[in-house]
Amino acid sequence: MAKYTDAKCRLCRREGVKLFLKGARCYSPKCPIERRGGQIPGQHGKKQGRPRLSGYGIQLREKQKAKRFYGILESQFHRYYEESIKSPENTGEVLMQLLETRLDNLVYRLGLTGSRSLARQLVSHGNVLVNGKKIDVPSYGVKPGQVVSVSPRGAKINFVVEALKVENFVLPGWLSRKAVVGKIERFPSRAEIASDIKENLIIEFYSR
Repeated sequence: MAKYTDAKCRLCRREGVKLFLKGARCYSPKCPIERRGGQIPGQHGKKQGRPRLSGYGIQLREKQKAKRFYGILESQFHRYYEESIKSPENTGEVLMQLLETRLDNLVYRLGLTGSRSLARQLVSHGNVLVNGKKIDVPSYGVKPGQVVSVSPRGAKINFVVEALKVENFVLPGWLSRKAVVGKIERFPSRAEIASDIKENLIIEFYSR
């Protein structure tokens, strides 16, 4: 399976916003967005600054930002779009719900890891259970009523232990959790999805 292997902070700098790809580092003064003000990566970034974008360019950047925020590649992201347009509900909201209910994202939203990349690692290594059954597919779509938990072995992993110690963690209202066991109570409304992604621009991009 293809995956991004370059420095994650370059992705945040390219989009000019924090994508929260490295857990606690993103909240510290070490974050490149804090130190460089979102300067474009590359040797010419400081000189040229950010170019003015056309309508197409704005839509493209929003799509790229969403892909990088959730850590998925183009083919899979496009499949989510194709699935969302088949729904009778609001296309943009359905798209965001599909992204939010990925297993790796849910593990992160439940506060079981400090970043989505660590959540993906936890899932891929077979340390996450859905309704008591091991699921090692990060893109697995979790449905309301299903229970997500960390295996006894996974609960001992350092980054899981550290994540559970975070005191100011706020659990989204559409999820519930006790220790290393969480449950998706319902699909989230758009207002409950904490991201500055403008999904209408993404829909416009793919509708061209």
